[in-house]
Amino acid sequence: MERWINSLMDTLGAPGAGIAIALENLFPPLPSEVILPLAGFASATGRMNLIAALLWTTAGSVVGALALYGVGALLGRDRTVSLAARLPLVKVSDIERTEAWFGRHGTKAVFFGRMVPIFRSLISVPAGVERMRLPVFLALTTLGSAIWNTVFVLAGYLLGDNWEDVTRYVSMYSKAVLVVAVGAVLVFVAVRLFRPGSGARRN
Repeated sequence: MERWINSLMDTLGAPGAGIAIALENLFPPLPSEVILPLAGFASATGRMNLIAALLWTTAGSVVGALALYGVGALLGRDRTVSLAARLPLVKVSDIERTEAWFGRHGTKAVFFGRMVPIFRSLISVPAGVERMRLPVFLALTTLGSAIWNTVFVLAGYLLGDNWEDVTRYVSMYSKAVLVVAVGAVLVFVAVRLFRPGSGARRN
C-alpha cells in the first residue's frame, strides 16, 4: 500500500495525496496515518510543496466526507430508522435517543470526530441523515480535517526519514479507539441480553 501511495504522489504530486485521502474517507482500510506523514516526507524531500500538500489533503478529506454526507442524505431518516429497527436488540427508542443526542451535539461531533480514527469517516453519514446544514458541515469538516492533516503532514515533514514513527504512534491510537468501540458494543449487547425486559421493542 505504501508503494501505491508513493506511486500516486510521484505521478500526481500533491493532488495525488489529496486523492489518496479522499479514498481513505470512503475506504477506511486505506490508512491516513500512512498517507499524511508520507506526504510530509515527500514535501521534505522536495517531491511536492508543503503548503500544497496541506491544502490538497484537506480538500481530499472534505470531498470524501461530502460523499458520505450525500449517502446519509439519500438514505434519509425514515429509511435509516426502518433499517436500524430491524437489527437485533435495537429499539426505535435507541434511534430516537441517538437523534436527540446528535441534535444537541452534532456540531461538536462532526468537528472532533474528524480527529478520531474510524469515526472520522463515519460521522459524515449521520450528519447527512439529519440533514445538518451543508455550510455548517463543510466548515466544521474543513477545520477539523485541516487540524488533523496539518499535525501529521508536519510530523512527517519534520521527522524526514523517520516519518514511519508517526505511523506507529497513530496506529496505537487507532487500536485504542477500536478497543473502546468494541467494548461499548459488547456492553450494549450484554445489557440488552441480561437486563430484564430490555429486549422488548417499542413500536
